[in-house]
Amino acid sequence: MKNILVPIGSSENAPNTLQYAIELATQLHAEIYVFRAYKVLSKAGTMISVDKIIERETNLYIRSVVNSVDRKNISVKMITAKGSAIETIKSINKKLGIDLIVLGPKSNSINEQLFLGRTSGSIIKQTKIPALIVPENYVFKPIKSILTAFRSGKLKKENVLNPLNTFLQSFNVKTNLLLVKTPGYIDEDLIIDDQLKLIESSLTISESATTFQGVLTHFLTQNPDMLCVFRRKRGFFKKLWEKNSITKSEFNCTIPLLILSGKQ
Repeated sequence: MKNILVPIGSSENAPNTLQYAIELATQLHAEIYVFRAYKVLSKAGTMISVDKIIERETNLYIRSVVNSVDRKNISVKMITAKGSAIETIKSINKKLGIDLIVLGPKSNSINEQLFLGRTSGSIIKQTKIPALIVPENYVFKPIKSILTAFRSGKLKKENVLNPLNTFLQSFNVKTNLLLVKTPGYIDEDLIIDDQLKLIESSLTISESATTFQGVLTHFLTQNPDMLCVFRRKRGFFKKLWEKNSITKSEFNCTIPLLILSGKQ
C-alpha cells in the first residue's frame, strides 16, 4: 500500500481522522495525501472573483489541520481542488493511484443522529476505491482481529482483498470470516473462494434475514478491532448504499469499518 487519501471537511474530528491515518501509514509505510475540495458560487453583479480567496482559505485550513497533528516523519502532502469532491477524488486516483481512502463518518455535518454524513456517504457510494471509516474520536491501536462479513463466498473481482491482505501482513491479524446465509441463497454462495481460504483464521456460517443482521448477531461475541465488508449492489448495506446519509438508528459502528471495492 503506497498512497492513502484523507478527505477532510469542516468537522472538528478532522485532526483525529488525519492522526489515525498517519498512525496507520507508519505501519503500512505509505504516503498521506490530505484533500479538500471547495466550490465557488457565482453571484450576479459580483465585481471581483472570490476563487483565489476561497482557495487561499482552503489551503490555510488544510495546513492548520496538518500542523495540529503529529506527523511522525510521514510524508503528508496537501491537495486542494475547485469543484466536486467526488470527481476530484476520481481524478486524483487516476493520476496517483490511491490504495485507500481514510475518512471520518461525517465530514461536514454536526447532526449527532447521523452515522454517515452526506459527503462521506457520497464518497463511499460513488467511488470504487477501498475506504476505511474511522469513528469520531477513535484512537489508533494495533489491529489484532478483523471480522469479515459476506453473503457469498464467491470472489469475481481480482485484487479485491488487497487492502485486507495488507492489514494482515502488517499487523499479523486474525481474520474471522462470517458467511451469512440470507433468503434466496444458492449452494454456490456457500463455496468459499480460495483467496478467502488463504486468510481464514476461523469461519462462521449463520442464517439471518440480511447480512447486516448477521453481523449484529456475531459482532459482540467476536469483539473485533475492525469490521470488513464488501461494497456491492446486493448483500451488506444493500439498502444503506442507496442513499448518502445513514442514521445511527439504521447502522452504527464503533470500530474502524473497512469497505472493500466490491466482489463483482
